[in-house]
Amino acid sequence: MRRLFPVTDRTAGPDPAPSGARSGADAGSGADATEGDREWSLAELAAAYAYPVPDGRRQTWLRANMVSTLDGAAQHDGRSQPISSAADMRVFGTLRALADVVIAGAETVRQEGYRPARARAEFAEARRAAGQASVPAVAVVSASLELDFSLPLFTAPAVPTLVLTGAAAAPDRMAAAERAGARVVIAGDGVGVDPARALRELAALGHTRLLTEGGPRLLGQFVAAGVLDELCLTVSPMLAAGDAQRIAGGPSVEVPRRFTLASLLEEEGFLFSRYRRA
Repeated sequence: MRRLFPVTDRTAGPDPAPSGARSGADAGSGADATEGDREWSLAELAAAYAYPVPDGRRQTWLRANMVSTLDGAAQHDGRSQPISSAADMRVFGTLRALADVVIAGAETVRQEGYRPARARAEFAEARRAAGQASVPAVAVVSASLELDFSLPLFTAPAVPTLVLTGAAAAPDRMAAAERAGARVVIAGDGVGVDPARALRELAALGHTRLLTEGGPRLLGQFVAAGVLDELCLTVSPMLAAGDAQRIAGGPSVEVPRRFTLASLLEEEGFLFSRYRRA
C-alpha cells in the first residue's frame, strides 16, 4: 500500500508518512518504486488512521467506513464483500481495532452475517494503553428489534453487544435481547433511534471513538443529522451497474455537506480515501 497524496491533517497533527511510503513528490517518478510499493504494516495503518486527540469541542468522533465501486454501488448481491479486497479488509480490521464501538444497522447485521468482534494480538497493547476493552463493542441499531438473538453476536461476544432502539420499541423484543445477554440502550422517544441521541448515549457508556459500517440507510441518517465527523471510503476499481444502493440513502439534505480530504492511499487500483468534516 502506498501513499499517493499526503495531506496535512489540521485536526490531528501532521499526516504520518511511514518510512518507504512514497509521497506526492515521487509517487509517479519511479524513485525507489520497490520500497514505495511495499505493504504497510498494521502499526503504520493504525498510525495513519488514528482518531484525533480530543480537544474539548466534541464529546465523540464518529467515523464511517464504506466501500463503493466506480459507478457508485455500495453492494453487489446485497453484500459488500464482492467489491472489497485484501487491502480493504486490512483497513477494515484496523479501523475496528481503533474504535470503542462499531455501529451497524439491523439489515446490515443480517445481510453481512455479523459476528462478535475478535481480539487481535497485534492491537492488544495499544488498546490497553488507550484504556479500551480487548475488542470494540458492536452496537446494532434497530427500531423493530426483529433480530435473531440466538446468534453468537448476542450470546457469545467478548463484551456485551449493544442494541440501540427507541423507547416505544416492543417490550417483549427488548426483553428477548436482554435475556440473550445484549444491553438495550434507549436512544429515541418513539420507535426509532435519534442519531444525535445515540451518540450521546454511547458517550455516556464511555464509547467516544465511534465507527459505523452502515448500511446506507443508517449512514444517511447520520449524514442528515449532521453528526458524521469522518468518512473512510474505499473506491473499488470495479463497475457493477444494476440498481445497488449508494453508500448513503434516505432523504437528501437541504445543503450538501462539505468534507475535506485528509489522506489518500492506493493498492492494486483500490483507493483508500479519508475525508473529514470541513
